[in-house]
Amino acid sequence: MPHSLWLKAAGATAVITLITAPTANASSAHGKGGSKNSAATVTLRYDDSRAAGWEAAIAAGVAAWNSNVDNVKLVEAAPGTRAEIQIVATSGWPQATLGPVRPGGQARVELGSQAVTQGHDKTRIAAHEIGHNLGLPDTKPGPCSQLMSGSSAGTSCRNAVPNAAEQARVESAYANGVVSTPADGRILVDAP
Repeated sequence: MPHSLWLKAAGATAVITLITAPTANASSAHGKGGSKNSAATVTLRYDDSRAAGWEAAIAAGVAAWNSNVDNVKLVEAAPGTRAEIQIVATSGWPQATLGPVRPGGQARVELGSQAVTQGHDKTRIAAHEIGHNLGLPDTKPGPCSQLMSGSSAGTSCRNAVPNAAEQARVESAYANGVVSTPADGRILVDAP
């Protein structure tokens, strides 16, 4: 049964949802082969109100992360509420703050149209940049199967799903409902 815990720090509110998985036959119910008796999920809010034209790509990129990691969930912030992840559309190359962003923290994603003009897939761009906010650096050069290989996989690459290693790294960063490593804070620009 899910339980929510509201935390307030430095004027920001964070929601941590605790989810208790059933203990009977947990390994088959969990779907990833592991047995989890209980896990905590960190909820991070994003604001894409300044990313006109990218809404479908952002929704698909968020869905890719939410369906492939268990202990961090991305939700759209309600209008007028503070979001940990600010997503904006720009005319340059995509870039993002390297996390992992904490509840109540702040990170930025810039979805640059220059990459789209050169033929890169919008959904892959959105999922990749969000991956930076979740603590993943670039893995360039890299194959299309690595979401974090970014533009180095070429314009024909449409993969917007993190691979097993990328999923595991995010799971580790948000283990037990706590951000275990401090946010790096560097801005990573994804130009070729």
